[in-house]
Amino acid sequence: MESSSTRQQAQAALAATVASLQSRARTELAELVAFKSVADEAQFPRSECEAAANWVAGALRTEGFEDVALLDTPDGTQSVYGYLPGPAGAPTVLLYAHYDVQPPLDEASWVSPPFELTERNGRWYGRGAADCKGGLIMHLSALRALKANGGVPVHVKVIVEGSEEQGTGGLERYAEAHPELLAADAIVIGDAGNFRLGLPTVTATLRGMTLVRVQVDTLEGNLHSGMFGGAAPDALAALIRVLDSLRAEDGSTTVDGLEDQGVWDGLQYPVENFREDAKVLDGVSLIGSGTVADRLWARPAVTVLGIDCPPVIGATPSVHASARALISLRVPPGMDAAEATKLLNAHLEKATPWNARVAVEQVGQGQPFRADTDSPAYASMAEAMRIAYPGEEMQTAGMGGSIPLCNTLAALYPDTEILLIGLSEPEAQIHAVNESVSPEELERLSLAEALFLGNYAESKR
Repeated sequence: MESSSTRQQAQAALAATVASLQSRARTELAELVAFKSVADEAQFPRSECEAAANWVAGALRTEGFEDVALLDTPDGTQSVYGYLPGPAGAPTVLLYAHYDVQPPLDEASWVSPPFELTERNGRWYGRGAADCKGGLIMHLSALRALKANGGVPVHVKVIVEGSEEQGTGGLERYAEAHPELLAADAIVIGDAGNFRLGLPTVTATLRGMTLVRVQVDTLEGNLHSGMFGGAAPDALAALIRVLDSLRAEDGSTTVDGLEDQGVWDGLQYPVENFREDAKVLDGVSLIGSGTVADRLWARPAVTVLGIDCPPVIGATPSVHASARALISLRVPPGMDAAEATKLLNAHLEKATPWNARVAVEQVGQGQPFRADTDSPAYASMAEAMRIAYPGEEMQTAGMGGSIPLCNTLAALYPDTEILLIGLSEPEAQIHAVNESVSPEELERLSLAEALFLGNYAESKR
């Protein structure tokens, strides 16, 4: 039996190795961030995603992974797979990340170029630095540290998705068609984040998501607002009414038939902390009712992601014939995303005024997820995080975002333990301008993952 002092020495050696890998981690993250891997050919060329996928495949081969493959998934994107064999009889752990990223939004609002990793104020800035290219670097650092300190104690599968941010379901459909590929005893999803910087956190729940595009048509073509305005039905005005119907006076989401009184009974999110994290302007009220945790993790939330209409500069005095919007609806565990989509579609159609023509197209969908936090893997992770974050105990929180693959994996492998960790703490500002990652968080979580793999292997002996 390993003595306490021997174990502590091994942990210290592992921590020292992870620390020594930080320079390499930064170099590789900079290479990854440089790829404009937005999985939408209308915004960036497909070659950017292909180049990122090839980079990932090359990194896995360099680390000795076998069966490395670029998987052509049904949505037209590529996921990268690799297998690293461990000791005979050891459990298998699947490590997940994604290399695709959100578009940079307004590039002029970035302090430094979004696709150039830049160090500033102790953080590394760049699109995908935290979500989720940094997650892949976390996995690689953990494995490298283990290899340098006696070897990786488990069989490892790695899957790096190419279209998670688009929600188009390519990897989910591929996994369903090849169920043996991602089978594992435990799965670590590296696409979540700590509740706050320096507080080790696993994510227990994820909201599901439905994404729809709604289009309103009223005229055969635009008309002069002076000659026809006042009687001609304006499609943009109709769309504005439709979108306004999705919120109550206090800003709560109101979709006809959709329950909106869920309660979160776990870790709470103080209002003052949320206002600071969300950078809410002074004097501006939060929306919704209940606690902040209720609103983020236990209730549905609608967001208008974009509207197609003329910009102010260059606009003409016209009554608009057509307008459309992209709408996201997040749904908490306990709700069915498909049913929520039906209710949303029916609501949009009913709310359309003036007998205008309305068409609703589903763009993406993913079910909510709830993890089993009483599983042995969680005990192994709690012990690992206790070492990686001295003086802190692992917390369990919800996450308002969606990772549709989680439900697919849970359905395919009902006995598999699924843990969600990652680098997307509030200061990271994922999906917004000036996304960044804390190098200290990357180091601590890389160490936590390495320790977890060792703990988990021991728990299965």
